[in-house]
Amino acid sequence: MKMISGKTEIDFMGKRRLAAILSAALLVASIASLVGRNLNFGVDFTGGLLIEVGYEQAADLDSIRRRLEGAGFDEAQVQNFGTEQDVLIRLLPQGADTEAQPQGESPDAQDGTAKLGEQILQVLMSGGVTVELRRVEFVGPQVGRELTERGGTAMIFALLMILAYIMFRFQWKFAVGSVAALVHDVMIVVGIFSVLQLPFDLSVLAAILAVIGYSLNDTIVVFDRIRENFRQIRRGTSEAIMNTSINQMLGRTLITSLTTLLVLLALFFLGGEAVRGFATALIIGILVGTYSSIYTASTTALALDVKPADLLEAKKEEVDDMP
Repeated sequence: MKMISGKTEIDFMGKRRLAAILSAALLVASIASLVGRNLNFGVDFTGGLLIEVGYEQAADLDSIRRRLEGAGFDEAQVQNFGTEQDVLIRLLPQGADTEAQPQGESPDAQDGTAKLGEQILQVLMSGGVTVELRRVEFVGPQVGRELTERGGTAMIFALLMILAYIMFRFQWKFAVGSVAALVHDVMIVVGIFSVLQLPFDLSVLAAILAVIGYSLNDTIVVFDRIRENFRQIRRGTSEAIMNTSINQMLGRTLITSLTTLLVLLALFFLGGEAVRGFATALIIGILVGTYSSIYTASTTALALDVKPADLLEAKKEEVDDMP
């Protein structure tokens, strides 16, 4: 660290190699887990049955799981939905035998879904507990495949548009750095979900897309200051100018991240199971995104030998053409 204008400047770029090693280790672990264990896809992607029931008092989730396992539904996922009295049961294809169920909105499909819902209700009421069946929905495997394809397409399209935007606004070396940071963030968030085998559903996919937006915003703010300092300082090395820029934006970055985390922590602890996956993905994404905007994006641009001349060249030509 050194003093500049009475303030302590942290040497972020001096530790970029250690950061690169950490990022590489996390990415390797994420990829290995995705290849070896894959994601714990929810009903949204795998297909299955969604059953919503209501209890008069707080539901005992462990007891519900034991009852369902005893009835042969070993893969059932049970969670509170809204309040402690509301329970959402997800039956994956193995438990719900969705391969054998009719597809579509035909009367046979509706009858099969209704019968399975009634069967689950009888299992839950076997101990004399009053249970209200509120909703039964069947998600076919074809819908799950379409969601997977469209989700992946949306993510790739977002990254390509971001690459074009950063190239237009800044310079291609910055564009590569920003996309590298976004891919880094997405891979680590998905990798953590794979390692911990957390349920991966549409709400988590939405959170990952939100992480892309948040991380991009943070990266653009840092890049904007780097560009401004490149044009003003000029004589310093690229590493020194980047360090100064990151330190100037550090307070803003930390305040934004901390205030966002406070909201997400409230969602995680008080929002219930329905939004817990969404909040978890965003919490991980905010932490990783703040780190990547400081290290991954700037380090990648620095590795591509970005320098003040890259941003001053067009401006110099304009000056030379003046009479």
